Amino acid sequence: MNRWRKRAHLFFLMSVFMAGCSSAPRYGNQTVPGNPQKPARTQPSSQIPVEKTPELSYQRSWIGLSSWYGEDFHGKKTANGEIFDMYALTAAHRTLPLGTLIRVTNLENNRSVVVKVNDRGPYVEGRILDLSYGAAKALGFENMGIAKVHIQVISFGDNSYQK
Repeated sequence: MNRWRKRAHLFFLMSVFMAGCSSAPRYGNQTVPGNPQKPARTQPSSQIPVEKTPELSYQRSWIGLSSWYGEDFHGKKTANGEIFDMYALTAAHRTLPLGTLIRVTNLENNRSVVVKVNDRGPYVEGRILDLSYGAAKALGFENMGIAKVHIQVISFGDNSYQK
């Protein structure tokens, strides 16, 4: 009798353990309280005015300090999925949409270059842009490390990610 009792306890414990390993469905077919089950249908009307969605309003020009980055990130993925090429004309900006083309002018020597924003940064306080080594070289501040620059948006990117 004791043998059967041990087996029953073992069976019970295994059942509880197996039930604990299962999961409930993540999403049910319930609606959020207060929302109708089905959306109300309305008939289209020619009287309803159609409004265009306003374009996003981004600032188009900045003046501030830029730095550059290169060897430590060369060959690694950027924020948009591209492989970083330190010799290409690219930039990292905190908020501009990825793919945005900008003209960067070094205010110390008036050289300018057009670069594509393909990464995020800089992560150093007081700087507004991180350029690739190639862009910094074109602007003539690769040896100094930082320069005062003027940034002008040429065209906004679509913020897409390359796979």
